[in-house]
Amino acid sequence: MEYLINLSFAQWLGFLSFALGISTFYQKDDRKLKILMVIFQLNNVLHFYLLGSNISAISTLLSFLRTVTAIKTSNKVVAAFFVIVSIALGLWIAEGPLDLLPIAGSVLGTIAVFLLKGIQMRIAFIIGAVCWLANNIIVGSIGGSLLEATLLTVNLFTIMRLYRHNKKLESSERLNSSLVDEKK
Repeated sequence: MEYLINLSFAQWLGFLSFALGISTFYQKDDRKLKILMVIFQLNNVLHFYLLGSNISAISTLLSFLRTVTAIKTSNKVVAAFFVIVSIALGLWIAEGPLDLLPIAGSVLGTIAVFLLKGIQMRIAFIIGAVCWLANNIIVGSIGGSLLEATLLTVNLFTIMRLYRHNKKLESSERLNSSLVDEKK
């Protein structure tokens, strides 16, 4: 219990990100997911900055800007802009190959929020979560590490929910189609 009391403010922000992230990725509605993601990312910018991981903070700031933009548009040119800026800035700031993990996670997130929907978007988030999990372990983010490990599970669960929902819709459409054919 004493350990929890002695955690830094940065680590407490990581635990807040843990809660925000779970509520974000549990969303079946893509728009709600993106809106909650904006709040989650703002918290993470401060969290990573206070942990002293500038590359993670900058990558998360770009992710924040990208998500705000993605709420308004799904333009491929805008997506390419964020991918190019993330890679260029990451390569410029990175001090070693491990610094590229948050950049890879950010690029995958960019592709997910701009170009993908439903199950495909969540699969990209899963791959990005693996990059962020490794980064968070390296930078010492307790809440962030717990979050990414949990998000892998939550996203898989949400994919199963979406898959079942899609199968019900397909089944209903086939039934309606066969009823129309019988009336002819």
